[in-house]
Amino acid sequence: MNTHGGIFVSLGSNMGEAERHLEAARQALLSRGLEILAESSIYLTEPQGYRSQPWFCNQVLQLGAGPEWTPERLLDLLLEEEARLGRVRSQDPEYRFGPRVIDMDLLLFGASVVQTARLWLPHPRLAERAFVLVPLAEIAPDLVLPDGRSVQELLRCLAYLVEGRRIFQ
Repeated sequence: MNTHGGIFVSLGSNMGEAERHLEAARQALLSRGLEILAESSIYLTEPQGYRSQPWFCNQVLQLGAGPEWTPERLLDLLLEEEARLGRVRSQDPEYRFGPRVIDMDLLLFGASVVQTARLWLPHPRLAERAFVLVPLAEIAPDLVLPDGRSVQELLRCLAYLVEGRRIFQ
Protein backbone atom coordinates (compact mmCIF):
# COMPACT_ATOMS: atom_id res chain seq x y z
CA MET A 1 0.00 0.00 0.00
CA ASN A 2 1.34 3.42 -0.95
CA THR A 3 1.59 5.74 2.05
CA HIS A 4 1.90 8.98 0.04
CA GLY A 5 4.92 9.88 2.21
CA GLY A 6 2.91 10.01 5.44
CA ILE A 7 -0.76 10.66 5.99
CA PHE A 8 -1.61 11.80 9.51
CA VAL A 9 -5.07 12.26 11.02
CA SER A 10 -6.01 13.44 14.49
CA LEU A 11 -8.99 12.11 16.41
CA GLY A 12 -10.69 13.83 19.31
CA SER A 13 -13.79 13.39 21.49
CA ASN A 14 -15.09 14.80 24.75
CA MET A 15 -18.70 13.62 24.84
CA GLY A 16 -20.03 10.39 26.28
CA GLU A 17 -17.59 7.49 26.18
CA ALA A 18 -14.85 9.39 24.38
CA GLU A 19 -12.37 6.50 24.03
CA ARG A 20 -15.11 4.38 22.43
CA HIS A 21 -15.77 7.17 19.95
CA LEU A 22 -12.08 7.14 18.99
CA GLU A 23 -12.26 3.36 18.52
CA ALA A 24 -15.35 3.75 16.30
CA ALA A 25 -13.48 6.33 14.21
CA ARG A 26 -10.47 3.99 13.81
CA GLN A 27 -12.77 1.15 12.76
CA ALA A 28 -14.54 3.45 10.29
CA LEU A 29 -11.21 4.29 8.61
CA LEU A 30 -10.28 0.62 8.38
CA SER A 31 -13.67 -0.27 6.92
CA ARG A 32 -13.17 2.27 4.14
CA GLY A 33 -9.95 0.66 2.87
CA LEU A 34 -7.35 2.65 4.79
CA GLU A 35 -4.60 1.07 6.84
CA ILE A 36 -3.48 2.26 10.27
CA LEU A 37 0.32 2.19 10.16
CA ALA A 38 0.83 3.73 13.61
CA GLU A 39 -1.37 5.06 16.38
CA SER A 40 -0.36 7.21 19.31
CA SER A 41 -1.43 6.74 22.87
CA ILE A 42 -4.72 8.37 23.80
CA TYR A 43 -4.08 11.61 25.66
CA LEU A 44 -6.42 13.58 27.91
CA THR A 45 -6.17 17.23 26.96
CA GLU A 46 -7.64 20.40 28.32
CA PRO A 47 -9.99 22.22 25.97
CA GLN A 48 -8.67 25.00 23.75
CA GLY A 49 -10.65 28.12 22.94
CA TYR A 50 -14.02 27.31 24.53
CA ARG A 51 -12.83 26.12 27.96
CA SER A 52 -16.17 25.40 29.71
CA GLN A 53 -16.40 21.80 28.56
CA PRO A 54 -15.01 18.36 29.47
CA TRP A 55 -11.41 17.46 28.69
CA PHE A 56 -10.80 15.72 25.37
CA CYS A 57 -9.42 12.33 24.49
CA ASN A 58 -7.01 12.88 21.58
CA GLN A 59 -5.00 10.55 19.37
CA VAL A 60 -3.01 10.77 16.12
CA LEU A 61 -2.93 8.06 13.48
CA GLN A 62 -0.58 7.49 10.58
CA LEU A 63 -2.52 6.03 7.69
CA GLY A 64 -1.59 4.03 4.65
CA ALA A 65 -3.66 4.54 1.51
CA GLY A 66 -3.59 3.34 -2.05
CA PRO A 67 -2.80 5.63 -4.99
CA GLU A 68 -6.50 6.31 -5.57
CA TRP A 69 -6.61 8.42 -2.40
CA THR A 70 -6.23 12.18 -2.65
CA PRO A 71 -6.32 14.74 0.16
CA GLU A 72 -9.78 15.87 -0.99
CA ARG A 73 -11.15 12.31 -1.07
CA LEU A 74 -9.79 11.65 2.43
CA LEU A 75 -11.30 14.93 3.71
CA ASP A 76 -14.68 13.87 2.28
CA LEU A 77 -14.40 10.52 4.04
CA LEU A 78 -13.48 12.15 7.37
CA LEU A 79 -16.45 14.51 7.17
CA GLU A 80 -18.82 11.68 6.20
CA GLU A 81 -17.65 9.50 9.07
CA GLU A 82 -17.86 12.37 11.59
CA ALA A 83 -21.51 12.88 10.61
CA ARG A 84 -22.24 9.14 10.64
CA LEU A 85 -20.71 8.84 14.13
CA GLY A 86 -22.90 11.67 15.46
CA ARG A 87 -20.88 14.87 14.99
CA VAL A 88 -23.06 17.96 14.80
CA ARG A 89 -21.22 21.11 13.71
CA SER A 90 -22.38 24.25 15.47
CA GLN A 91 -22.81 27.33 13.31
CA ASP A 92 -22.27 29.52 16.38
CA PRO A 93 -18.65 30.83 16.28
CA GLU A 94 -18.55 30.85 20.10
CA TYR A 95 -18.89 27.05 20.08
CA ARG A 96 -16.61 26.36 17.12
CA PHE A 97 -14.24 24.52 19.42
CA GLY A 98 -17.01 23.24 21.69
CA PRO A 99 -17.92 19.72 22.76
CA ARG A 100 -18.03 17.02 20.11
CA VAL A 101 -18.75 13.32 19.83
CA ILE A 102 -15.91 12.95 17.31
CA ASP A 103 -13.48 15.19 15.50
CA MET A 104 -11.36 13.81 12.66
CA ASP A 105 -8.82 16.26 11.20
CA LEU A 106 -6.50 15.68 8.26
CA LEU A 107 -3.15 16.99 9.49
CA LEU A 108 -0.75 16.01 6.72
CA PHE A 109 -0.97 14.18 3.41
CA GLY A 110 2.65 13.49 2.50
CA ALA A 111 4.33 16.62 1.17
CA SER A 112 1.03 18.07 -0.10
CA VAL A 113 0.52 21.77 0.45
CA VAL A 114 -3.09 22.75 -0.25
CA GLN A 115 -4.92 26.03 0.42
CA THR A 116 -8.50 25.98 -0.81
CA ALA A 117 -11.79 27.06 0.71
CA ARG A 118 -12.38 23.44 1.85
CA LEU A 119 -8.93 22.17 2.72
CA TRP A 120 -5.66 23.50 4.11
CA LEU A 121 -2.60 21.24 4.34
CA PRO A 122 -0.72 21.03 6.51
CA HIS A 123 -3.59 21.67 8.95
CA PRO A 124 -3.58 25.44 9.64
CA ARG A 125 -3.49 25.12 13.46
CA LEU A 126 -1.14 22.15 13.65
CA ALA A 127 1.78 24.22 14.98
CA GLU A 128 -0.34 25.70 17.81
CA ARG A 129 -1.70 22.49 19.27
CA ALA A 130 0.21 20.41 21.80
CA PHE A 131 -2.73 17.96 21.79
CA VAL A 132 -1.80 17.17 18.18
CA LEU A 133 1.98 17.64 18.24
CA VAL A 134 2.66 15.49 21.33
CA PRO A 135 0.94 12.38 19.92
CA LEU A 136 2.36 13.13 16.46
CA ALA A 137 5.88 13.23 17.93
CA GLU A 138 5.19 9.93 19.71
CA ILE A 139 4.57 8.05 16.44
CA ALA A 140 6.75 10.13 14.07
CA PRO A 141 9.48 11.79 16.14
CA ASP A 142 11.62 12.66 13.10
CA LEU A 143 8.76 13.99 10.97
CA VAL A 144 9.52 17.14 8.97
CA LEU A 145 6.67 19.23 7.59
CA PRO A 146 6.62 20.41 3.97
CA ASP A 147 7.92 23.84 5.09
CA GLY A 148 11.05 22.24 6.59
CA ARG A 149 10.09 22.56 10.26
CA SER A 150 10.23 19.42 12.37
CA VAL A 151 7.61 18.31 14.88
CA GLN A 152 10.27 18.69 17.58
CA GLU A 153 10.90 22.34 16.57
CA LEU A 154 7.19 23.09 16.71
CA LEU A 155 6.90 21.58 20.19
CA ARG A 156 9.85 23.68 21.43
CA CYS A 157 7.88 26.81 20.46
CA LEU A 158 4.84 25.92 22.60
CA ALA A 159 4.13 26.40 26.30
CA TYR A 160 2.67 23.06 27.42
CA LEU A 161 3.09 20.35 30.04
CA VAL A 162 2.68 16.59 29.74
CA GLU A 163 1.95 14.62 32.92
CA GLY A 164 1.51 10.96 32.09
CA ARG A 165 -1.29 10.93 29.51
CA ARG A 166 -2.49 14.46 30.34
CA ILE A 167 -1.56 17.45 28.21
CA PHE A 168 -1.94 20.95 29.64
CA GLN A 169 -1.71 23.97 27.36
